[in-house]
Amino acid sequence: MQKLVDKVVSGDLRSASRLIRMIDDGHPQSHEALKQLFPHCGGARVIGITGPPGAGKSTLSSSLIDIIRQRNKSVGVLAVDPSSPITGGAILGDRIRMSRHALDEDVFIRSLASRGHFGGITPATRGAIRVMDAMGKDYVIVETVGVGQDEVDIARLADTTLIVWVPGLGDNVQAMKAGIMEVGDVFVVNKAEHPDTANTVNYLKSVFRQTGSSGPIQRDWIPPVLETVALNSRGIDELFKVIDEHAQYTSRASEYYLARKRADCEVELRGFISREINHRISRQLADGEKINAQVGQIITGETDIYVVTDSLLQELE
Repeated sequence: MQKLVDKVVSGDLRSASRLIRMIDDGHPQSHEALKQLFPHCGGARVIGITGPPGAGKSTLSSSLIDIIRQRNKSVGVLAVDPSSPITGGAILGDRIRMSRHALDEDVFIRSLASRGHFGGITPATRGAIRVMDAMGKDYVIVETVGVGQDEVDIARLADTTLIVWVPGLGDNVQAMKAGIMEVGDVFVVNKAEHPDTANTVNYLKSVFRQTGSSGPIQRDWIPPVLETVALNSRGIDELFKVIDEHAQYTSRASEYYLARKRADCEVELRGFISREINHRISRQLADGEKINAQVGQIITGETDIYVVTDSLLQELE
């Protein structure tokens, strides 16, 4: 693993791809590799892109790659794709749509399978971000599989979270206001050639005027609402300027920003601990015979499921 880590840090694409695959598959040694990569991280700016299916997230990501490369900066892209119902792997739709960047050695695009995870990203996403960061990428773009009201995980990983909408989503925006609306740093109304664009933009702005001062700490970053036509890169320059402005805002570490990041970190840490506990319990209870014997006794009424649970957990202490 040390050789693999060293190659990743040196920027070797094959090694990085191999490690990301190990992380995505839950390989036991990938955890140790990620810990070894930590000292080499901290230089990448993570941009999260989420929004409903069909909003043009992949086209927007591709346009942002163009801007980043024009600045002579390197970029990694993680596209969370739907899982194949046959293999469980990513269907690679987003990576195919970004194929025009495939020959650029400073652009590294990887797909991750959603594997049925409903948070817009997967548990492997943070590890894959760390790999790209350790490689020396200046930016990492994370595009989610698509969002609903509660799918806000991307905001806990990204430095700047873009929410992509399309014109005419008024009622849907209202329905999602309690969830994804509260975690976006920048809102992008894509496909702005549509005649209903102005109404959608004005609606979003009115929502933020109403919610700007909610909560115990004054919200000091009101999400800008921008119009883009990602297909021809219209509005992308302005969008990237706003991303830069948000980076400057986060560097000031205001009370509101720190409180939000602390809350996000606590939620994510609890999730990591919970998953690790589940994995360890599963490994220690891998003895099928013991479980089957207990199941048989529960079915026949010889014992109680609560008694069995307490007994098995006591053995794990």
